Amino acid sequence: MNSSAAMPFTPHHPLPGADNPPTARLLAGWYATGRPATLVDHLRRYGSPPTGHRSSLPLVEAVAEAGLTGRGGAGFPTGRKLAAVAARRGRCVVVVNAMESEPASRKDQFLIAVAPHLVLDGAVLAAAAVGADTVHVCLPRDRAAQYRQLTIAVDERRRARVDRARLRVHALPHTYVSSEATALVRWLNGGPARPQGNPPRIHERGVGRRPTLVHNAETLAHLALIARYGPTWFRQAGTPDEPGTLLVTVSGAVRAPAVLEVALGTPLTSVLDQAGGATQPLRAVLLGGFAGTWLPMEHLRTSLTRRDLAPLGAAPGAGVLVALPEASCGLTETARILTYLAAHSARQCGPCRLGLPAVAEDFTMLATGRADAALLSRLRHRVGLLPGRGACRHPDGAARLAGSALHAFAHDVDHHRAHGTCPAAHQPPLLPVPPATAPKGWR
Repeated sequence: MNSSAAMPFTPHHPLPGADNPPTARLLAGWYATGRPATLVDHLRRYGSPPTGHRSSLPLVEAVAEAGLTGRGGAGFPTGRKLAAVAARRGRCVVVVNAMESEPASRKDQFLIAVAPHLVLDGAVLAAAAVGADTVHVCLPRDRAAQYRQLTIAVDERRRARVDRARLRVHALPHTYVSSEATALVRWLNGGPARPQGNPPRIHERGVGRRPTLVHNAETLAHLALIARYGPTWFRQAGTPDEPGTLLVTVSGAVRAPAVLEVALGTPLTSVLDQAGGATQPLRAVLLGGFAGTWLPMEHLRTSLTRRDLAPLGAAPGAGVLVALPEASCGLTETARILTYLAAHSARQCGPCRLGLPAVAEDFTMLATGRADAALLSRLRHRVGLLPGRGACRHPDGAARLAGSALHAFAHDVDHHRAHGTCPAAHQPPLLPVPPATAPKGWR
């Protein structure tokens, strides 16, 4: 991925034969062997995709009872999405969202690299549950190695004849908003990879005007395990209200940046500890990614659940946790992100065409110590106008990030307004923000 700042990231490499961490589920095979799983490895560990599962419930009901929610960011109940598509008439379609357009995330890339067949199992099982005969797997066009790897995995399955549904792999334009579910459907229907804000809803009429189920790659991998081991097993990790595990990309000022599998309910500080702990005193953490929330250090003991994070205006989001050291300026980092988000909007509505550039410009003036007397009130007003008015949720995420930065870095806001930039603003950038250039094409 192109980036103006390299993120020092290495996968969490286990020693071959090492014991699995207690939370390892999706990554259990990786911890056991230390190598990516071929189809032979996968079948030896899990067997063929089950037509049923160890509970007596149909898959849709088992997933609902397990309490699995989407791992792509929105956290919508997976069972409800399955049921909505299964209830429609006619042959359905399943779409695997493996775009992972969040620049600070590596979880889906890592999962597909080490356990591709777990993701594909989940897609095929979901197809059987909703009555689909085709599975479309969507990847970003600029990750050629990942595309080849997944194509090899699909070819392995085709030769072994393990699937009833047809698997098709697609390479889409890579923009921040192209991973939105309606953008995938729109592209598969021959249009641009831009979000479609108007009805019909995709579970009613999506790809080829057929009922369509879109799920994130990690979500489908969890579904594959629920199909095998049942909802009671799934609920052995996490909390009663939010069960299961979550893949989290931990980066920034930590000793061992990694993709970790953690139980929901784990305190944020414990997640940082699993990545080796902080390398220096921290100023804040960014939770959820570029559409996420800056949290000051006093909130690091908060549990990684939607319920506990909601009072802070935060959520697990795309499973991103970035540790910002005291030596870095949160306002400067936020300005870089907002400028990128403004450049990568779909430009289909006023909040994206006008609102995001205006907020990014104001925030850049604040970050560079060029704030006029009216800037802060103007910025807060503009941020408040963004949520709920766009054709998609892109402006909402930018507003959440900007608002949280003004709160978390309030002392820096005062300093930048009164005295110009702080010393930390001149440090090298920390976050992996790609160049803020508009996408070259949407098709």
